[in-house]
Parts: sequence; structure tokens; C-alpha cells
Amino acid sequence: MTAYLGEVVKSIFSVLFVAFAIGALGYLLGAIKIKGISLGTAGVLVVALAYGILAHSVPSFTIGESIITLFTDTLINNYNLISHIGTALFVTAVGLIAGPKFFRTFNKKSLAYILMGVVVIGIGAVTAAGLTLADKNLSAEMAVGLLTGALTSTPGLSAAKEAATSPEGANEVTAGYGIAYLFGVLGVVLFVQLMPKILRIDIEKERKTFVAANAVKVKEHKGKLIQLEPLGAFPFFLVIALGYIIGSIKIPGINFSLGGTGGMLIAGLVIGHFGHIGPIDCRVGKNTLNFFRELGLVLFLIGAGVPGGVNFVENFKPIYFVYGAIMTLVPMIVGFILAKFVFKLSIFNNLGSITGGMTSTPALGALISTAGTDDVSSAYAATYPVALILVVIAAKLIVMFVK
Repeated sequence: MTAYLGEVVKSIFSVLFVAFAIGALGYLLGAIKIKGISLGTAGVLVVALAYGILAHSVPSFTIGESIITLFTDTLINNYNLISHIGTALFVTAVGLIAGPKFFRTFNKKSLAYILMGVVVIGIGAVTAAGLTLADKNLSAEMAVGLLTGALTSTPGLSAAKEAATSPEGANEVTAGYGIAYLFGVLGVVLFVQLMPKILRIDIEKERKTFVAANAVKVKEHKGKLIQLEPLGAFPFFLVIALGYIIGSIKIPGINFSLGGTGGMLIAGLVIGHFGHIGPIDCRVGKNTLNFFRELGLVLFLIGAGVPGGVNFVENFKPIYFVYGAIMTLVPMIVGFILAKFVFKLSIFNNLGSITGGMTSTPALGALISTAGTDDVSSAYAATYPVALILVVIAAKLIVMFVK
């Protein structure tokens, strides 16, 4: 009986069961509202982090003759795979959603989005460098890890690890990322929900104005298109495949590439813009895109949250957590002020560009829920590539030159 019970418990703690259980519990937590504010889908991240902390604290236990394992490097690799799949689904959906309007609305406002990416990442990098110079115990590697965690930037993390001069330095980068990641996600998620309330924005009125201002007539293809299947799975898989190819192309000299995430966003924008490849229909229904976007976001949070919880416990220091919070808050607040008073962006475009500048996938999901329209994805899509490139460059420069 004990052996049978052990096998049941072992199956319960399998990666697939745990992943879906985290998702279910996360949605329950995210639905709780306090004065109109909720974690939403980011509740999944909190539950995933909690499980990661548990898995680190109790890596295994025994029931009868069965050893129940919660934490090994192999298990963490499985969660990383879940995170990669989630990122692919989410970013591809965002690209295809924004594509039909993205290039058609490229105007002076787009320059503001580009500058927002420069401002947010630039201020973040200056903040990280300043803290390194002010605190002699804070290494450049740890500071960059905190910065990439504060900006939830996996490409920045990879670039910083490559630039580290020793294995110990690379480990510090990873540690800093894990410490700052929690506030980096939740800080931006709460920010995009709180600011409309703080400014007493009439969301319904703002949504109507925003949607009307962003209305663009999408030209229909003349002639009959061949639909390979009814749900839009073909263009979705095609964008992901093309995105990885685009993301793997490196710019000579600086050894920079967009990575899979940036590549899929670009591919999604282009295919979403044209809506077809020759006679093949590449349009995807809104309901399908919304489903893939939400599924991708949840998988990303589960896959990133569990390893994040493990890293958080292993490397946590209160002062480093504070530094990470500063690196999240300062660029975000300064960027918001500039977008509002200098670039004169509407509240939704303002917050959309903030989520892109902070390279925050979960925050975009929260903003879409708050705004009640997918059109905010365009500001994210316009700002994100610039921020992605700059955070990679900034990470390398800080490790190389700030001592």
C-alpha cells in the first residue's frame, strides 16, 4: 500500500502535473482583487516562484520505497523548455496581432516609441553602473544580473554571461537575475494597473478614444487565398520557425543577434502585415490569437517562475533585492513621465511603450486586460526590438568597462 501511494505521489509531482497545477492555482490567486487591483495572470508567477522555493528547500523526500524528487538540474531544464515554448507562443501571437496595423501606423509617434526604448534601457544601465560605483561590494557582473532581472530580459542575461570574464562572474550574473526577476515582473504588472487609477483615468472613455484613433482599414487580398487549415495553426508555426532563423543571424563585429524572441516578433509583424504568402492564407482569427497569447504567457510564467524561485533562495541578499527594485522602478517611472509630458502619448500608448521598454511580457498581458483592447500591443511591438538590442549592448558594456 505504501509503495502504491509512493507511485501515486511521484506521478503527482511530475513536471506536467505540477505545471498545470501551478497554472490553476495561479489563476485562482490572480483573480483575487484588492481595491480593484489584481495580479491577474501574474498570479501564476507567484505560485511558480513559491513552488521553486519549496523545491529548493525540500529537493526530495521518501514515501515507502519511492523517492519523490522536486528539484534536479534535469527538472529545471524541463521547466526552461516550458518557458521557451510559452515565449514562442506569446510573442508570435503579439506579432500577428500587431502586424496588420503596425507598419500602417508607422509615423512620428513611432519615433517616440524608439526613443522610449533608448530612454528606459539607458536609464536602467546608468542606474546599474551608478550603484556599482557607489557600492564597492557590488560587482559589475552582479549589477548586470540584477539589471537583466529587473528588465526580465533573457537575451540580456545571456549576453552578460558571455561577457563575464570568469565562471564565477557568470554565476553572479545568473544569481543577480534570479534575485531581481520577481520584482521585475510584479513591479511592472502592478504599475500598468495602478497608474490609470492614480491618474483617475476613465478607462471606458479612454478605450473608445484609443480604439478610434488606432483604427486602420486593412486591405484585403484580391483573389482567393488557399486556406491550409481553419484555425490558423500553419502561419503560427511558420512564424515561430522563421523567427528562430531571423533571431540566429548575427551582426558581424558586435556579435549581436535578436535571439528567438526578437526574431519571432519581427516575423509575426511582417506576416501579420501581409496576411498571406503568395496564394497561401496566413491570417489568424482573433480568438485563436488571444488563446495562444494567453497560453503562451502562462507557460512562460510557469517555466520561468520555478527556476526563478530556486535561484532566488540560493542567492538572495536584501540589499541586492533593493538594488533590483531600484533598477525596475527608476527607468519605468522616468520613462512614464517623459512619455506623458514630452512625447504626449496617450495613457495606453504610454504604458504599452513602457512594457516594451522594460521587455516585460507579463506586463503586456496585464495591460491588455486593463485596457480591454489588443491595440496596445502596437506600442509594445514598436518599443520592444529597440529595448532588446540596447539591453544586450548595455549588459556587455557594463561588464567590460564598469569596475
